[in-house]
Amino acid sequence: MKIEILYPHHCNLFGDLSNMDYLKKCLPQAQFVETHLNQEPLFVREKVDMVYLGPMTERTQELVLERLRPYKDRLWELVGQNTLFLFTGNALELMGEYIVKDDGSRINCLGIFPLYAKRDMMHRHNSIFLGSFQGQPVMGFKSQFTMAFPKSKDLELFPVEKGVGLNKKCSFEGIRHGNFFGTYLLGPILLLNPPFTRHLLQCLGAGDVPLALEEEVQAAYEKRLADFKAKA
Repeated sequence: MKIEILYPHHCNLFGDLSNMDYLKKCLPQAQFVETHLNQEPLFVREKVDMVYLGPMTERTQELVLERLRPYKDRLWELVGQNTLFLFTGNALELMGEYIVKDDGSRINCLGIFPLYAKRDMMHRHNSIFLGSFQGQPVMGFKSQFTMAFPKSKDLELFPVEKGVGLNKKCSFEGIRHGNFFGTYLLGPILLLNPPFTRHLLQCLGAGDVPLALEEEVQAAYEKRLADFKAKA
């Protein structure tokens, strides 16, 4: 099993590479490949089972976009083949149509999914989030200068119970298309949400693999859920 981590030195805001650190503990036999900013992604020339991209600064976001732009068709092909993708933070915006900057100008993105994002660099949004995935609670934290605006409810990932979705009027957080999962939730999301992590393992054909530190992670999840409900 090959799992590609895109641009880890540049796309690790909020320590979200801990998602991959935890997945390594769950899948010690898997091969984790780090692709750096000036390298061709492994997914271009080889079959990979999963691609991960984490949150980044807005300046880095534009650099990453230009690195990925030549591979737009390949990315769409992999999405169609149900390759597992996890994009966290503002990484999901790269798969949309465009980003509107503060001055009103647009950055054209990869155009794979029908959504766009708007930046507001003078106002950072910070909040906690409580939603669900397949009937199980999902929790996380949000810290971002952008909001996303999907053009289709078919992209829904996590219905909102408490907090803010992709934007303040959206009823859901994150996007999903097949095995592509993109979410603004930070935390890291895999360590915070064992039911969701179990689902991703199933997508990888490793549904029978136990979670690392399963009892401790589950206990923390239940305690955090009680805290989130009390604060909400």
